[in-house]
Amino acid sequence: MSDLALPAWQASLVAIGAVPGAWLRLRVVNHLAPMVPRKHWGTFAVNMVAAFALGLVLALQAKCAPASGASPLILLIGVGFFGSLSTFSTFTVEVLNTLREHRWSEALVLAVGSILGGLLAVAAGVGLANG
Repeated sequence: MSDLALPAWQASLVAIGAVPGAWLRLRVVNHLAPMVPRKHWGTFAVNMVAAFALGLVLALQAKCAPASGASPLILLIGVGFFGSLSTFSTFTVEVLNTLREHRWSEALVLAVGSILGGLLAVAAGVGLANG
């Protein structure tokens, strides 16, 4: 088995966590769509919440059980649930579509805001867990 291959039980945990994460993202983004000027702001909001929650969960895991390697909880919640709740691929497509519409400043705000906002959200989650 290569270093990149996960045992079946670990891959199963990621898959089990991914299904509700993706479902929740779809529900929240579609719910927010009528309230925001463009659908990608719903994706932005979901990504910020997921980044914050992932930072919180990872910091709490490190604080409570500082073992090396990915724990089952991190595989299920961190990688599976929060990994599919947030979505880099949707973010990049939405930035590309905004650029294709010649909405230059909106694309810049979306791209820079998503990256910086995501970093700040993760830091806030880590700070809350360590505070």
